[in-house]
Amino acid sequence: MARLTALVAALRDHGFGIGTGETVDAGLALEAIGFTDRERVREALAATLLHGERQRPVFDRAFDLYFPAKATAPTTATDPDDRAGAPGDAGLARLRARIAEALAAGDTALLDRLAAEAVAGWGAYGSGPGTDGWSSYQTLSRLRPETLLARVRAARTASGREPEFTDRLLDDEIRRAIEGFRERVRTEARRRVADRQGRDRVARRAVAGTADRVDFLLAGREQLDELRRTVRPLARKLATRLAARRRRAARGEIDLRRTLRGSLSTGGVPVRPVLRRRRPGRPELVLLCDVSGSVAGFAEFTMALVQALHDQFSRVRVFAFVNRVDEVTGLLARGAADPAGLGERILAEARLTGWHGQSDYGTALDEFVERYADALGPRTVVFVLGDARTNRADPRVESLRLIAERARRVHWLNPEQPALWGTGDSVAPLYAELVDMWPCRNARRLGDLIGRLLPV
Repeated sequence: MARLTALVAALRDHGFGIGTGETVDAGLALEAIGFTDRERVREALAATLLHGERQRPVFDRAFDLYFPAKATAPTTATDPDDRAGAPGDAGLARLRARIAEALAAGDTALLDRLAAEAVAGWGAYGSGPGTDGWSSYQTLSRLRPETLLARVRAARTASGREPEFTDRLLDDEIRRAIEGFRERVRTEARRRVADRQGRDRVARRAVAGTADRVDFLLAGREQLDELRRTVRPLARKLATRLAARRRRAARGEIDLRRTLRGSLSTGGVPVRPVLRRRRPGRPELVLLCDVSGSVAGFAEFTMALVQALHDQFSRVRVFAFVNRVDEVTGLLARGAADPAGLGERILAEARLTGWHGQSDYGTALDEFVERYADALGPRTVVFVLGDARTNRADPRVESLRLIAERARRVHWLNPEQPALWGTGDSVAPLYAELVDMWPCRNARRLGDLIGRLLPV
């Protein structure tokens, strides 16, 4: 069971909430099914350890490290030049042809062997015993399996297995099969590196976590798309949390004076505390978002999340800026059902840039105060989203101070880690003297902050 506990520890490092009970259940499941069928072991562990389908990709990568398939010996061939290690482009071309045939036939066992051959032949790097490694990127950049689509389609159509009118469906299926082969190459490279460097180390560094734990500044398009699909479920969870906080707040605080006066009838014992009831009323929310460069994904996700929570507030207004400010509340309302492409719509329809395309926090803050001061009031909570990098422009702290004075509270969510605040053109420490600045590097942290900082 040592491998099981090591797998559980690796999954916990990636944020999985796996307790002792789930671990015991997984051990009992393995005891019941045995270890002869690796895929049954995979499914048994997934059923006992995972709490959601979004965790499955991370689990599969970690499982392949701790319960690897048997090392695959190079495929034997009558022609020695058919081996992956054949020199020159001829051997690479022959391997690509064999991969296309295996993809057309759907032979998963052969694809596993070809992935092992590919990594062995073109994935090695380094020159010394301590620096040698295996690279899936290097292997895939040589193989370029994504260019095999036409060849696989022709092979499947020629075999008579696919009718001509299913070309589009067939292409989608082939693309999924090609991506599956790419993942086989990545798995094989990780397995070889783990054999040399240790599974625990590779599980921490080489297994990508769930999308909600990926830094906004490092997230790719696929990860941002996955995050957008989590907006609605996360919004429902936060709405429930806000409603619970609102119920607790509605009970009010103890009115000490009236409580002590009432305790006179019980000899000075405050048997019945008197509460100072809280006046009902929902607060107002203002978002001021930098949508330039690498922080755009962070701003888009946060705007979509807050828009999904708009029923929790009396009014929500959203403003976007690069070096000019424009209100985009209407754009968010129109695109609430489909958050994909929100950033492109904002950049296309709103006036966010002046004479250059770089972010300028000082000018944006000045313009916000000048044009939209009516959005601020004693019930307004302001969230500023951005990295506070001014591109060496004047930060205009007077405008931020004025916003902080007029609003009930101002929170600044910064997607950079605090160690980078104040480096280069960052004026984050300067702004942090005036408002509360919080590091917010990933969606999980954002959900925690939104649930804790949003007013009730």
